[in-house]
Amino acid sequence: MNGENGVTADHADQADHAEQTGSAARPARPRTPWLGDVSLSVVVPVLGGDDRIGGILAAAPGRLDALLGAGPGAWELVVVVVGDGDGDGPAGAVLAAAADEPRIRLVRPADHDADDEPDHAAGHAAAGPPRPGGKGTALRAGVLASAGRRVLITDAGLTTPLDELARLERELDGPDPDDAPAAVLGRSGNRLVRAIGIPGIPGFRADTCGFALFDGDRARAAFGASSLNGPAIDAEVLRWIRRQGWHVAEVPLNRAPRTADPARPAGPVPVRTTRPRPRRTAGGLRLALGELLRLNAGGLAVAAAFLALSLYVFQGLWADLDGSYLADALQDQNQWEWFVGVTTDNITHLRNPLFTFAQGMPDGVNLMANATMLGLNVPLIPVTLLFGATVTFALVLTLGMAASAWTWYWLIRRRLVRNRWAAAAGGALAAFAPPMVSHANGHPNFVVLFMIPLIVDRALRLCEPHRGGRGATRDGVLLGLFATYQIFIGEEPLLIAALGMLVFCLAYLLVDRRRALAAARPLGAGLVVALAVCLPLVVVPLFWQFFGPQSYHAILHGDNAGNSPRALIEYAGRSLFGDPETAARLSLNTTEQNAFYGWPLLAFGVAVCVGLWRSRTVRALAITGFVTLLLSLGPWVPVPHTEIVLPGPWRLMIKLPLFESVIEGRVAMVCAPILGILLALALDRIVRLRTRELRTLGLLGAAAALIPILPLPLTVRERAPVPAFVTSGSWKDYVKDGEALVPVPLPDPGQADALHWQVEADFGFRLAGGYFNGPWGPDKIGIYGATPRHLSNLLRDVRYGAQPPEVTPAWQAQARQDLEYWKAGAVVLPVQERDTQLRDLLTGLLGRAPEKVLDAWVWRVGPGAP
Repeated sequence: MNGENGVTADHADQADHAEQTGSAARPARPRTPWLGDVSLSVVVPVLGGDDRIGGILAAAPGRLDALLGAGPGAWELVVVVVGDGDGDGPAGAVLAAAADEPRIRLVRPADHDADDEPDHAAGHAAAGPPRPGGKGTALRAGVLASAGRRVLITDAGLTTPLDELARLERELDGPDPDDAPAAVLGRSGNRLVRAIGIPGIPGFRADTCGFALFDGDRARAAFGASSLNGPAIDAEVLRWIRRQGWHVAEVPLNRAPRTADPARPAGPVPVRTTRPRPRRTAGGLRLALGELLRLNAGGLAVAAAFLALSLYVFQGLWADLDGSYLADALQDQNQWEWFVGVTTDNITHLRNPLFTFAQGMPDGVNLMANATMLGLNVPLIPVTLLFGATVTFALVLTLGMAASAWTWYWLIRRRLVRNRWAAAAGGALAAFAPPMVSHANGHPNFVVLFMIPLIVDRALRLCEPHRGGRGATRDGVLLGLFATYQIFIGEEPLLIAALGMLVFCLAYLLVDRRRALAAARPLGAGLVVALAVCLPLVVVPLFWQFFGPQSYHAILHGDNAGNSPRALIEYAGRSLFGDPETAARLSLNTTEQNAFYGWPLLAFGVAVCVGLWRSRTVRALAITGFVTLLLSLGPWVPVPHTEIVLPGPWRLMIKLPLFESVIEGRVAMVCAPILGILLALALDRIVRLRTRELRTLGLLGAAAALIPILPLPLTVRERAPVPAFVTSGSWKDYVKDGEALVPVPLPDPGQADALHWQVEADFGFRLAGGYFNGPWGPDKIGIYGATPRHLSNLLRDVRYGAQPPEVTPAWQAQARQDLEYWKAGAVVLPVQERDTQLRDLLTGLLGRAPEKVLDAWVWRVGPGAP
């Protein structure tokens, strides 16, 4: 780092971008090695013989440390020396300073090409060596050699003090990320540039590039597209930026007195800005939410497109909210609407929202140990009270998928691409990928993921070395608050996302060790702050979840919870090219089609990774996707079309705390945002290609990858009606407070319509049996549903075709014992298949005939019953 460096941009992504935006026709320039992540690059052009460089080399490092922090990635000083052939002048001074300060870099631009000279230069090329370039050569070399997320251009004498940087940063941050400037130009009153006749830029004074702050990516693209070698490069770069449609702002600055130390701040002078600035909020949380919610016309169009796509997916449900049921939801819609209702009932009656006796009598249900989604169901209580649980269920799914697509779009556009619609395509794929559509059948906790991109963004901010002090503390606090809220929306998605982020961090450590290690310290400090914020807020709910009543561990999912290798390349049941029968054979059920990206999309992703392999981010994403797909195969991986079964990498994690309850096939869902990011990067490059044929070919390739997995609307069926015995309130004459209603058969994961009865009855009665996650046995192993009893098993078997047994005194005693255990008040048999066999069986077991009440047969079994 202390030696001399070559000329141009070392960052592969920016070099590629510059080639696609105007510099591809010029000869390639040598590249400097990548020096790691840097927050700010200060580029100082110096012409040979300029003795002012000594002052900036002596004073600037200390001032930059004070302004930005002393970390290794906080800043770099890139000094570009032109025309100092012997190295004893400015270049020698820079090398001497760099020996003690590794953040100072010397760039010696190669002699400029004849193609870059005016025409008359070609005629003198043979008369002697090429003449050294001027300001344009120096600025182009310095900017392209920079590594900073932002680039500051200043002069060797620091005519404008470095303290003025804060004013430019405030403007570049801006309140609206979608309208953030590409550059902020300082205006100080220097008339030199205008005096020598540089063409003006409409709306800007000609002296504004002497102290200018640029977005790093855009600066490297703009200067890479430039060709002028003299001072006119200022106007050329500004014109190029304007042609891209990027915003440029201008801020008046103070000039340092001629006798002052160039790195020392000048005295306070009133500052006027060229346009009114919106007042920034003081609260970090409000600021972060403000960044997310400020929409311009383009952002509104993207949000509207996401909402329309979500309504398209759920159109069948919205068409008849009272009578429709998601056909592939199994019993999950009943269960989740019950979670909505029980949360509303608990809160409105000032009961514990973490526990209920509403089902699973007499033991109850640990709601915190289930996907109750308190973070959404509690705020939506007014909606539930006014319109019912089904409306809340439909709203959460519809708005949740659209909001998840929006935040992924926001993250991708904020950090990876500039093209709005490329980012929108990536966000749509991340939120509406086949696994997400599959879970939309009844798993809102795996669909409503709008907090995950915000958590990723805040973690990335913590990785920036310059964000020390209050900035790091604020980011850590926000990360802790975001994680807390996500815990109350969905813990398993957060755990899987954390696993994906951990794999990405390890992958980045492989591809860029220096940058990863530089980020480790600020990230670690921020995580400590986040934990300090999060743990006090969740310690009681989590203690209740893992150690409270009806807590459990290591819920069992069976041996086929991992993805089949074929599931990675096949299409999901609700994809345009999908075959529901094939998808059903390769998945646990219709809500657990956790891969099914289709071979064209995976091939497209591989092609993007190959094409952009020079990008460290792409390499880390590729490794992350590959590893998570391997993990999703489960502990044992069958080789298709053979009897061979291989051990899978999930065997290393299956016994780890928390992961022992994860359905391993769901880990493949990490690939949805990865593929979305790769799609956005590819489209962003494709639309910038100069050749129409290449653009068309690239867009056709993306279309070929996406069309087969376009989502189809979710299918619905007619919902089973609630018995009039329940809707009329007749149950109140049979079930007293503290007693349970026993439906026949009892509700369980296979049939849970009785949960909907309870919701429609406003939780006026309790239920025996149920569909929830709870403990079984002395080891408290997690199972789906209540612990089965002899009578519940018998009624289930007869309902689904088994021959009723002979009624004996032992069976009658067992039936009475089970009813007493459930604290039953009444046994209710609604109209259904095999209801005659069930009625005769219960009549024999209970020793008396039932009463016919409207559309149900009812046996009184509570205290005082005959």
